[in-house]
Amino acid sequence: MSSPQSSAIDPGIAAEAADWLVLMHSGNCSPQDHQACERWRQRSTEHERAWRRAQDVLSKLGGLPPGLGRAALDRDVRHDRRAALRVLAGLAIAAPSGWLAWRVAPWQNWIADRATGVGEQRRVDLPDGSLVTLNTASAVDISFTSTLRQIVLRAGEILVESAHASPLPLLVQTAQGSVQAGQTRFTVRQFDDRSEVSVIDGRVGVQPAAGTGLDLAAGHAAYFWRDTVGPARPLRYPPQAWTQGILYADALSLADFAAEINRYRPGIVRCEPEIADLHVSGAFQLSNTDTALHAVTRSLPVQVVYRTRYWVTLAAA
Repeated sequence: MSSPQSSAIDPGIAAEAADWLVLMHSGNCSPQDHQACERWRQRSTEHERAWRRAQDVLSKLGGLPPGLGRAALDRDVRHDRRAALRVLAGLAIAAPSGWLAWRVAPWQNWIADRATGVGEQRRVDLPDGSLVTLNTASAVDISFTSTLRQIVLRAGEILVESAHASPLPLLVQTAQGSVQAGQTRFTVRQFDDRSEVSVIDGRVGVQPAAGTGLDLAAGHAAYFWRDTVGPARPLRYPPQAWTQGILYADALSLADFAAEINRYRPGIVRCEPEIADLHVSGAFQLSNTDTALHAVTRSLPVQVVYRTRYWVTLAAA
């Protein structure tokens, strides 16, 4: 039987503890923030337990493999450090086994062949004349040999423009399967539990790791999991709009909108539960996420609340 200290913690409290941990280590924490964190910890034994477990796992960073550990957290790029803490906190608080997952997963992104930080995009020319563009907080490994043309998407989202300079298909590998392409343009996004492919030009083959594949034509998108591919659906907006700094929302829940903005903004963007199911539509400029957040207040009964520049909440007005 598991002890109270080793059992999983309520996900809502775990998320709050992760937020507090990020703020406390952000370098922008005021005396008022420290007092508010202390009051949060005192609300219940579960709150204090979540906090202590997160702090305990942070203290174990010295046990990471050489070249990672604190060196990775002390990078000059501060948003990388905040992202590291957020992921670490979520894994640490959920259960002790999260520590093992932390050792395996996020570090793979930091040692990938190419990676971008929060709010950054990067174009990479491939040896065969193809081009891959990495969206915010993305990471890829690239393998081009005489027998293989492969991109492994470790995290985030990419736009691939495949040249027809080789008889070998171009493969994009994700955690759930692969996408095979000839001369075409398409995007691939890695979610926690699934991947998504959207075809702009040409056709691609979508192959789950263990399941029947799907041939996907231009103008269509599909999700895929390890054992299945969802139905093809027509694209409503250009899937590569992010390369132009645009986020399209089509009746997107406010919770999902906040999560999308959070991808492009250092720190944390949260949405209060009571307004999470409100819907927003429109085109939003990603170059100024503050403007994008305030735009929704003109059509919905919500307000933007800043605890700090790095902790923003969409709340009921």
